[in-house]
Amino acid sequence: MNSSRATCVRFVSRLLLVCALAPEMMAQANVQGRWRTLIQLMPINPVHVALLHNGKVLVVAGSGNCAPGQTVPSGQPACPTGAPYGPSNNSGAGLFDPATNSFTPFPLSWDMFCNGMVVLPDGRAFINGGTLRYDPFYGEKRSAVFDPSTNLFSDVQTMAHGRWYPTVTTLGDGRAMTFSGLTETGATSTTVEIYTPGAGWSQEFGAGWTPPLYPRMHLLPNGKVFYSGSGVTSRLFDPVAHTWSTVANTVLGTTRTYGTSVLLPLTPETNYRPRVMIMGGGNPATATTEIIDLGAPSPSWQSGPDMSGGRIEMDAVILPNGKVLALGGSSSDENESTATFTADLFAADGGSKSPASANSVPRVYHSVALLLPDATVWSAGGNYTRGSYQHQMEIYEPAYLFSGVDTSGNPIPAARPMISTAPAIINYGTGFSVGTPNASDISSVVLVRPGASTHAFDMDQRLVGLSFTAAGDVLNVNSPPNSNIAPPGYYMLFVLNSVGTPSIASFVQVTQPPDFSVSATPSSRTIVQGSSTTYSATVTALNGFNGNVSLSASGLPSGANASFNPSTISGSGSSTLTITTLSSTPAGSYPITITATSGTLAHATTVTLVVTGPSDFTLVVSPTSRTINRGSSTTYSVNIGAVGSFSGTVSLTVSGLPKKTTSNFTPASITSAGTSILKVSANPTAVSGTYTLTIRGTSGATSHSTTATLTIQ
Repeated sequence: MNSSRATCVRFVSRLLLVCALAPEMMAQANVQGRWRTLIQLMPINPVHVALLHNGKVLVVAGSGNCAPGQTVPSGQPACPTGAPYGPSNNSGAGLFDPATNSFTPFPLSWDMFCNGMVVLPDGRAFINGGTLRYDPFYGEKRSAVFDPSTNLFSDVQTMAHGRWYPTVTTLGDGRAMTFSGLTETGATSTTVEIYTPGAGWSQEFGAGWTPPLYPRMHLLPNGKVFYSGSGVTSRLFDPVAHTWSTVANTVLGTTRTYGTSVLLPLTPETNYRPRVMIMGGGNPATATTEIIDLGAPSPSWQSGPDMSGGRIEMDAVILPNGKVLALGGSSSDENESTATFTADLFAADGGSKSPASANSVPRVYHSVALLLPDATVWSAGGNYTRGSYQHQMEIYEPAYLFSGVDTSGNPIPAARPMISTAPAIINYGTGFSVGTPNASDISSVVLVRPGASTHAFDMDQRLVGLSFTAAGDVLNVNSPPNSNIAPPGYYMLFVLNSVGTPSIASFVQVTQPPDFSVSATPSSRTIVQGSSTTYSATVTALNGFNGNVSLSASGLPSGANASFNPSTISGSGSSTLTITTLSSTPAGSYPITITATSGTLAHATTVTLVVTGPSDFTLVVSPTSRTINRGSSTTYSVNIGAVGSFSGTVSLTVSGLPKKTTSNFTPASITSAGTSILKVSANPTAVSGTYTLTIRGTSGATSHSTTATLTIQ
């Protein structure tokens, strides 16, 4: 069968399926939800997608699984000829706007196909790795960020090695951890690298085991990262100690290739106890699911409800009500004839399942799905063979958007709660207010992190429940307690009414409040009474802090004073602390507290000041008189003693020797304190007599001397 005829047959089959199901789907929209197909077509292969805080979807295709120069079936867009990848090359990247169903294309200077992608705390998308070459595939070392305020891609620091099919995980401190992927030589990377925005990459941290490509990873409330698959053995990574530990083996006992994994909702009612659900995968695909309670003393995988059919290359999306929508995939990999159309809805705890309505477009390899701000689910892509992909996009409208059906069987839209006011920024561990005319009917307030989907896994999505009270038209909401529960960044804020219907989301940025830190170097100084010394105090702005910080010092010994230059720092900067003592300042060791204050914010650091008495040395010679015969020698003992904190080096010399005599010191100099032997030798022809020798010790500008007598017979 030729390609165009096969395409026609597939289209007719899907149309008949949709027509057959249409009355049932409409009648059950308030029970199972409904799908609709958009008129707008996706102009590039949507291999990687991320929802941005402006409500638009960043789509990254790169070369789009179409090797430059490859021949494609008739009627399909031509493969790119190479970089730059862009509209004229049927490749590149772009922004899809669900509000207007429009697409804005962007060119790419290198091939970002098969990258890992998350959104950084400041709202920029972070694209990690990509394709260096096809067949065999080699990974790119490069990474880039996409700034939605300028619609521009910018390269950032490169990694130690390339990564093709890496997984990126946002950590609690806002850094991005990458793991796995094929290197620039085609080997599977077994190292972790951690990217700090603006600063670059950490060193590589070896895992000691070989992960699958695109490993399924989740940040847990304890700050560790859980690896749930696709392999049999689950593991934990500690981003502080950079170590791995084994957790448990799956019930299935075989690899869940291109299955998916979801961190189930984190809620205050369960003290944010983490549970992870894995689904499908394998070829032929399994319909099984498993759940692990990572808050248990000895976590183990337990079987969950089966899906309605086996799914490989599937997607799973967390809805605002906490339920998980499992959709797409097929029972045989990259085979549209075995596509699974009926979606499944799993309860927020994963313990039960209900059917959702069926979509009409097969979603297999390279299909993606995202929750949108209007609480619908966007589904796109499906790359069943190289050079061909599904151009149609679909929207799933969950049952919570309908209240029933009218007498004609048409769905009735549900009354939705409304957010009238919401803060732009939310800080951890504090309260904030949400204005809504429906406050008395609100049953749930949640934050949903926008998704970043590729290859049957969303690297960014998570739902965090929030506790609240209602007062008039205001909800007083408690923010997430820390950044491991809700990593810093943008979230969709939803309120849900008593029947579970969500509002349209407001985007909020969750972050630490503006703050600063203070440090000082060196940690200790030693000075002599009556002298001065300096330290450098540094203020570092955190989370956008730009206030004025005043500096002060306390804990000074009597007779000492301190001054800062400058005395005030704006935002970030350094100041020189000068401490001056008097000759009467008591000797001793003093902890000096440097306090930095800006309004109600105050931070301190401590340095040590050691004050000693005058620094000097003594010089004593023994014996003070020696008598020798001509042609012989004698010795004197020269002792250097330290006074106060003296630690310098004393060089020794002797003068007053008669002619035809020689001398030497062993050693020639002494550090701090010690003894040197002065040897004097008289030539047989030396002149007899008594001579006064002057022995001198010198250390810098300090010099002391003493005398001794030498008699030659």
